[in-house]
Parts: sequence; structure tokens; C-alpha cells
Amino acid sequence: MELEQVVFQIILHAGDARNYAMEALRLARGKNFTAAGELMEKAKVELNKAHHVQTNLLQEEAGGKKPEVSLLLIHAQDHLMTTIVAKDLIEELILMLQER
Repeated sequence: MELEQVVFQIILHAGDARNYAMEALRLARGKNFTAAGELMEKAKVELNKAHHVQTNLLQEEAGGKKPEVSLLLIHAQDHLMTTIVAKDLIEELILMLQER
């Protein structure tokens, strides 16, 4: 698979994860914690997919096949990392909302 396709997989899965997490937060604000939890699980699945793609790139590089570093690759990494942070923060916010 070409690097560009791999990069878009990271962006796609990270973007889906972020959307699920943000919608989960909206549901939690409306006290629908069951549905919020289900969406957070979907977010985790999508993040795992993105992370798996990233891990494959890292393993290839460790094996001597260095990818061409491009702005698109950096963009994908940015999407993944900010989504991980957003997911972690949203989990904490949902817990805070449940404690109210």
C-alpha cells in the first residue's frame, strides 16, 4: 500500500474517533451516559485502528524502510495525537458529569 493511502487511514480513523468522542460528550451533557459510553467504546476502537496503522509504519522504519516524511504524514500524526488527548479529556469530563 502506498504511503499516502496509509496516511489517510490514520486521518480517517482518528477523525472518526474524535467525532465519536465529541458526540459522547454531548450525550453525557444530556445525562445519556449509556449511549455516551457506547460511543466512547467506538472511539477507542477507531483509535486502536489508527494506532495500529501508525505502529506498522514505525515497525517498517525500524526495519530499514524509512517513509518519506511529508506534510500529510505530519498532519496525520497530529490528528492522531490530538484525538488521543481529546479522548482522554472527554473520558474525564464524562466521569465528572456522572458524579454530579
